[in-house]
Amino acid sequence: MNPPSDLAGVPTDAEVPRIVAELPGGDRAEAVWRNQLGGVTFCLPAIGSLPARHAKWQPPPSRSGADLSCGGERQSESVDLRVEAERLSWASQFTAVPPVRDVVEVGREQVLVTDTIRGTSAVLAPWTERPAAAAWALGAGLRTFHDALPVEACPWTWSSRDRIARVRDVRTRERLASANPRIDRLVVCHGDACAPNTLLSDGVAAGHVDLGDLGVGDRWADLAVLAMSTVWNYGEGYEGEVYAGYGVDPDPARIAFFRDLWNAE
Repeated sequence: MNPPSDLAGVPTDAEVPRIVAELPGGDRAEAVWRNQLGGVTFCLPAIGSLPARHAKWQPPPSRSGADLSCGGERQSESVDLRVEAERLSWASQFTAVPPVRDVVEVGREQVLVTDTIRGTSAVLAPWTERPAAAAWALGAGLRTFHDALPVEACPWTWSSRDRIARVRDVRTRERLASANPRIDRLVVCHGDACAPNTLLSDGVAAGHVDLGDLGVGDRWADLAVLAMSTVWNYGEGYEGEVYAGYGVDPDPARIAFFRDLWNAE
């Protein structure tokens, strides 16, 4: 498994877009994360009666590039933060995710404003210095997430069949369709369960972010990609900790299939 040539990360030179600067506290906005679609998340300080918040800014689709949010190059539709806001609001009934405060739109720019929740991204210090503990906590956190969200009440799907149907290359689509394994266990999948999207605190998962693709699917769709992301963020040797934290033995066939599907999208 080769590491990607580029990863999302903490920006050092991000300008604050006007749409963010005009939010309460926007004059003190601090860039804390840049994704590979060109979007930047800013931290906004508490001001007056408003608590600390995060503002996820997405530029117009024409400025977006390849999605490397989990480290592998993927084709991607343009992001609609209203979709993520809807999923966050639904998931917040059952598990720890950032409470949605607003979605601001100016032209084709969008900002999703959420209240800040506790925890630090699993790919930032101190967790990068404790990779085994972080990987175990990632797996345990994903298990908690899957167990908490009710499949029967979820209005969205992230099934392998639907995802395969959206793969652009015909031969790849046919190959994936023929290899699609039977479902192991249906859960409400995160949809981008990579290490950066789990917040850790005191050695356990404190919450999850970036739920724009949340929907019902096989648990291995999340698990395979989460474990894969530890290679890019921590190096080789920690995938087993993810499965141990989740409480499941690795399933090589399903792992290979869902990674193949992820990379084909």
